[in-house]
Amino acid sequence: MGPHVCPWWGGYFIDNRLRRWLHNPERILASYIQPGMTVLDFGCGMGMFSIALANLVGSQGQVIAADLQPQMLDVLQRRAQRAGVAERIRPHRCQSDSMGLDPSIQSVQFALAFYSAHEALDLPRLLAELHHCLCPGGRFLVVEPVGHVTADDFAHMMELARQVGFRQLERPRVRLSRAAVLEKI
Repeated sequence: MGPHVCPWWGGYFIDNRLRRWLHNPERILASYIQPGMTVLDFGCGMGMFSIALANLVGSQGQVIAADLQPQMLDVLQRRAQRAGVAERIRPHRCQSDSMGLDPSIQSVQFALAFYSAHEALDLPRLLAELHHCLCPGGRFLVVEPVGHVTADDFAHMMELARQVGFRQLERPRVRLSRAAVLEKI
């Protein structure tokens, strides 16, 4: 499993009506999100899931939208403005080898990595950083495309997650994907 970052302009091809039908963000996320939560969308791209998360957390919640590519974050900010949720979304540019979040952040209640964890240069470090920013009992939904991540690769990812202190709660069904909900223990 070698990292390959989707080029920023590829976001226009993967954030479209067909994808929203295939991976409806509200349907996938609704059971994990409560109003007022602080959530993290790692590899947020152009905001398909970040905007849905901002609607789900409501006016008292916050979404940390993290991506490596500034162009993705620029498009996300414009889309969030049009959707009326920009004040709930905090764009964060990751470093090439780290999320680069403030180490004091430990208040995230839910984290999402939708089709993005496999792009990390240092997957163990990413998982450790996600674990660190989650509050005790915080949940992490990781979803990976079957075309890029084999069953063995996903099993390896789950073992790395266990090693940093996650336990697997469930394996939700997400079309054309491998998925797991993990909890910080």
